[in-house]
Amino acid sequence: MQEKELNALIMLLEDPDDQVFEQIRNKLLSLGQEVIPALEHVWETTFNNILQTRIEDIIQTIQFNDVREALADWAHTGGDDLLHGTLLVARYQYPDLDEESVRRQIDLIRKDIWLELNPNLTAYEKVRVINHILFDVHNFSGNTSNYHAPQNSYINNVLEAKKGNPLLLSILYSILAQGLNIPIFGVNLPEHFILAYRDEMAEMMEPGEEEPILFYINPFSRGAVFSRREIDDFLKQLKLDPIRSFYETCSNVDIIRRQIRNLIIAYEKLGYPNKVEDLKRLLEALL
Repeated sequence: MQEKELNALIMLLEDPDDQVFEQIRNKLLSLGQEVIPALEHVWETTFNNILQTRIEDIIQTIQFNDVREALADWAHTGGDDLLHGTLLVARYQYPDLDEESVRRQIDLIRKDIWLELNPNLTAYEKVRVINHILFDVHNFSGNTSNYHAPQNSYINNVLEAKKGNPLLLSILYSILAQGLNIPIFGVNLPEHFILAYRDEMAEMMEPGEEEPILFYINPFSRGAVFSRREIDDFLKQLKLDPIRSFYETCSNVDIIRRQIRNLIIAYEKLGYPNKVEDLKRLLEALL
């Protein structure tokens, strides 16, 4: 669409006729991200409050639709890149997020870990290296004072504040590990997300066999290592049956679903019903 034609279309958003407004709104929404710069320019140069409000609504809707569609595509193509999945969730709250900056920050931490590794280290020794770099050198920790705050569930905030909830610290930890070919993956344990160090022989498993896990890791407790027995005890406290999925690794799509559910809970506690509804729609895109 030509610039003049687009600007003329945007100015029609001032029309007091609701039917005309809806037609123009739907047309602009169908054009997607490409119309946002023109919408922003008109917003900055107009003194019409109604026009500004309508433009804000359209921009937010375009950005939301873009995130929802990208999440659905990510999930339907396997969800292999966990970092991409969690960045998409962050884009819901931060549409102008500098994703490359986030990737660079993670790459710097990964490089620090890589410099301390060598081929002779055992699985446990590799975890000790990750723990030292992440929690001692870079000073990451669990946010115990503001546990349910939404910022604990966005990867960019966690990297900036160096604090997060169990899930986001686990996401960061597993992204770092997997980027170094260390087989650490998420475990969808109720109430408290954890990680598992999977035996490298796991690739040779037959279908239906129990997944070979060497040990479990709790990034929220500075990477504490523990065994299956501790999970047994934890489930007893919760009065839950010890079903297999509580002990085995989950998919990246499962992880991002849990991230969105955590955000729904956080915004419900803060009284933001519009965000709750948005996030429920994002969750539906992953089902």
